[in-house]
Amino acid sequence: MGELIPRAFFDRPVFEVAPELLGAVVVHGDVAVRLTEVEAYDGANDPASHAFRGRTARNAVMFGQPGHLYVYFVYGMHFCANVSCLPDGEAGAVLLRAGELISDPAAAFARRPTARRAAELARGPARLAALLGLDRTHNGLDVTDPRSPVRVLAAPPVDPASIRTGPRVGVAAGHHTPWRFWLAGSPAVSQYRPGRGAGTAPETGGGGSSA
Repeated sequence: MGELIPRAFFDRPVFEVAPELLGAVVVHGDVAVRLTEVEAYDGANDPASHAFRGRTARNAVMFGQPGHLYVYFVYGMHFCANVSCLPDGEAGAVLLRAGELISDPAAAFARRPTARRAAELARGPARLAALLGLDRTHNGLDVTDPRSPVRVLAAPPVDPASIRTGPRVGVAAGHHTPWRFWLAGSPAVSQYRPGRGAGTAPETGGGGSSA
């Protein structure tokens, strides 16, 4: 696995950070996942973002330093994980939507025993967070700190021709914004599902919730 991704990488607009995170590796303990799908959320400029209406106790991490985990609970049953972007004081985050396991399958299936095959282990943001063992206790962790239990590592750049982009999954507000990015051909990327009131779209990839 590669070098730790530095904070400066995340200190940029979310729509620049998101596609460059594809192929990066998220590590927590003995589980490592290569990112195959992400979504960008641009704070006050984005009606689909949790930070669109300003800072709250829930979304405070998005307004802090770039490179920190923003973990939230959704639908009363799942956690989803994001990494904060933009300078301190400006809200933005990239949702970690899906990934491919690159570590020991035994440890992974122990965390996700209901998965029937490897491609299902982290297909969707709730599954990815569950596979990595992320919950509210990890909210605010600095993924650029080598001492952090959760880290994001660089990987060789992916082929730009393999990157696809389209509308975000499961959101109605701002649903036409093409800030969902995924790797074509990855079995870990799932079918597009529009949010309620968003209409339909032909793009494939992703399944989940906004940040």
